[in-house]
Amino acid sequence: MKTAQLAINSISTGGANLEERIAAYAEAGFSNVEFHLPQVKEYLRSGKTAADVRALLNRHGMRAIGGFEGLVLSFADKPERDQNQKEVIANGRLLHEIGGGGVLVVGTDGPPSPTKDPVGVIAKRFGLLARKVARYDVRIAIEFNWSPLVKSLRTAAEIARRSEEPNIGVLFDPAHYHCTPTKPDQLNPENVAVIHHVHVDDMDDKPGELSNCNSDRVLPGEGILDLKRLFGAIERHGYRGYFSIEMFDRKLWKLPARQAAKRLYDSLQTLCAKD
Repeated sequence: MKTAQLAINSISTGGANLEERIAAYAEAGFSNVEFHLPQVKEYLRSGKTAADVRALLNRHGMRAIGGFEGLVLSFADKPERDQNQKEVIANGRLLHEIGGGGVLVVGTDGPPSPTKDPVGVIAKRFGLLARKVARYDVRIAIEFNWSPLVKSLRTAAEIARRSEEPNIGVLFDPAHYHCTPTKPDQLNPENVAVIHHVHVDDMDDKPGELSNCNSDRVLPGEGILDLKRLFGAIERHGYRGYFSIEMFDRKLWKLPARQAAKRLYDSLQTLCAKD
C-alpha cells in the first residue's frame, strides 16, 4: 500500500465533535476519512449542513471516502425492510453530499428459521438496493462477520457476485479474517475482484475462536497477524482501493484526538511502500 491509500475510520478516536476529529486526522498525516455516520448526523443536528461538512474537510485537505452505520435487512417483515431500505439509501445520499460518494459498509441480518437458499435471498435484496444507491456514486461493501449468517469472505463474495451489480462488493477486515472460517485460499483473484474496501487492524495473541473481533484488536505491528502477507495477497490480485484503520480501543478513545490519530497513522507506516 501507499500513503495516498491510507484512511482513518472515525470510530477509532474520541473527540468532542467532528471538527476536532477532522483537524486531528489532518495533523496526523491522513488525507482520507471513513465516517462513523452517526457522528456526522450528530454534527448536522447541531445546525450544520452537508455543505458545512464538505467545507470542513476541504479546509483541512481531507476527503470523505465512505462510511458505515448499520445492517441491510433481508429477512424482516416487509414494512421493516422498506424502512431499512430508506435508511440505507439516505446514508448513500449523505455520502454523496459530503464527499461525492464512496463506499458504504454494511452488515446483514439472517433468517429467523431455516430458509431455502438464504444467500440467494440476501443477494437479491442487495441487487435491488444497488440500483437505488448507484445514482449517488456509492458502492456497498458487505462486512462478513457483521451478520448472524455471513461469516466468511467466501460467502460475502458469493452474495456480491450473485447480486449481479458492480457496485455491490465486500469489505475485508483482518480481525474478521482471524475470527471466522475464512481461509488463505479465499484470497484468490475471483474474491479479491469484489473487495471494495479494506480495514486495517492487528489482533491480540489469541485463537480466532476465542477472540473478540472488536475489543481484541491492537495496532498494526503489535499483534500476531502477518498483515504484509494478507494485504500483499490482496494487492497482487488487483486491489487498488483504500486501507482504512479501524480500532475499538478504549485506551485510544481516552486520548486526545490528535494524540490518538498520530499513533494510528504512525502504526501504518511499516506497511507502506515508499511512494
